[in-house]
Amino acid sequence: MELRKENRVLKYTLITISYLFLGIFLILPLIYILITAFKSGIETYVISVTDEYAIKAALLTIEATIFAVVINTVFGLSAAWLITKYAFKGKKLLSTFIDLPVTVSPIIAGLIYVLTFGRQSFLYPILDSYGIQIIFAVPGIVLATIFVTFPFISRELIPVLTAQGSDEEEAAALMGAGTFQIFKKVTFPHIKWALLYGVVLCTARAMGEFGAVSVLSGHLRGKTNTLPLYIELLYQGYDFTGAFAASSILVVLAIIVLILRLVIEKNGKKELDVNK
Repeated sequence: MELRKENRVLKYTLITISYLFLGIFLILPLIYILITAFKSGIETYVISVTDEYAIKAALLTIEATIFAVVINTVFGLSAAWLITKYAFKGKKLLSTFIDLPVTVSPIIAGLIYVLTFGRQSFLYPILDSYGIQIIFAVPGIVLATIFVTFPFISRELIPVLTAQGSDEEEAAALMGAGTFQIFKKVTFPHIKWALLYGVVLCTARAMGEFGAVSVLSGHLRGKTNTLPLYIELLYQGYDFTGAFAASSILVVLAIIVLILRLVIEKNGKKELDVNK
């Protein structure tokens, strides 16, 4: 009886701590963003979010996010399939390198790309001869976004593929199924929810990336400023209403991503329970 009472006290203590933490570090800042965004009235808010540079920044953010998600989906599937289905030398090294963006500061990642593709690089004359500009241009922003997000999808798929094993694929191969057919009919149904979950996480991270993009963008308004960079520019210019109005766009996008994540988790769990 005393143990049960003690467990109940511990339970509600942990619940209180969790909600206090979320309230202070998440809910209150979000509420403050929305209050400040609408502080000068709805008309001012609409003017701020429909500003030419705000729209261009939002479109560039979406463009970089789409490129990052598509490329990282291809990479994530390939890397996860390779690591879980094949034995080869350097397997652990490859797996370690996949986690590199998680441990490396985004600022350092940006500087690495500056050194790799900047004017001091041996690659610059070659790229310049073909009219390709990486630094202070959209390709650099896309590369930076891809770099900081490429572990998300593969890291969601690897545990699922490892747990799945290879018995079903081997049985399908013995029955004459080709590689693509095996993936489509056997492998993909098991990993689809993990893949979607990874895509959602990758999307959320790509939309909010600041550090690496800041180094590579050059902060050219209307050309290389993503939404996070545009918000910083407004804030440093003391346009607080505009900065928080633009921030509210990211908040709305984050909420949409969160809802998608919850839906994916729910459907994935439901399908898992059915299969059991």
